[in-house]
Amino acid sequence: MSGQDRRAGAVAGIFGPRNPVRLARLVMEQTPHVLLIGPNALALARQHGLDFPDEDYFFTQARWDALGDTLAMRANGKEDDDPARRHGTVGAVACDQQGNVAAATSTGGMTAKLPGRVGDTPMPGAGTFADNATCAVSGTGHGEIFIRWTAGAEIAARMRHRGETLEAAARHVVMEDLVPNDGSGGVIAVDAQGNLTLPFNCEGMYRGWVREGSSPNVAIYG
Repeated sequence: MSGQDRRAGAVAGIFGPRNPVRLARLVMEQTPHVLLIGPNALALARQHGLDFPDEDYFFTQARWDALGDTLAMRANGKEDDDPARRHGTVGAVACDQQGNVAAATSTGGMTAKLPGRVGDTPMPGAGTFADNATCAVSGTGHGEIFIRWTAGAEIAARMRHRGETLEAAARHVVMEDLVPNDGSGGVIAVDAQGNLTLPFNCEGMYRGWVREGSSPNVAIYG
């Protein structure tokens, strides 16, 4: 999503492209739509020559094991509230020298989700949002709650209507809106002045940030 004009592109229900965010950008730049799904989204990817690696590229043993464990628990009538089963998103936000902000987010979704489920990632205003007048946001966590509380748009709304800083607005949404409603997770966000905030309400969140002229930083906890 581009903060200059709120253009956005998204895809859902696909398997194949190496980089789904590249396909989402094609939707934004090459079509009049915001969201494409399934075979027609894949047709756009092939039309523009996106890379389709072998299926083995997408396999990781740890995720396969997590899926098997979750399905086995459900078969025994149990449910695990481990936040790791709801997380698995990678996102980025950026601000350029002209004060333009942008956000991009990609996810495989919840472990053992129902077939056809679409989470917050491809929904502008939920897991992804960008507007030069306020901020760019990318979220990770319990997607259904991010959708119902329009997490990304709510951060921007608090900045626009209440005059809150980026940090105050993001912290309120992550800690006061999401936490009481089983909304484990966090966001990364930047405003047009280059202010950055990365609040989360779970045990940890993999994150990194860099500014021009400075060394990169990475963190998980604290």
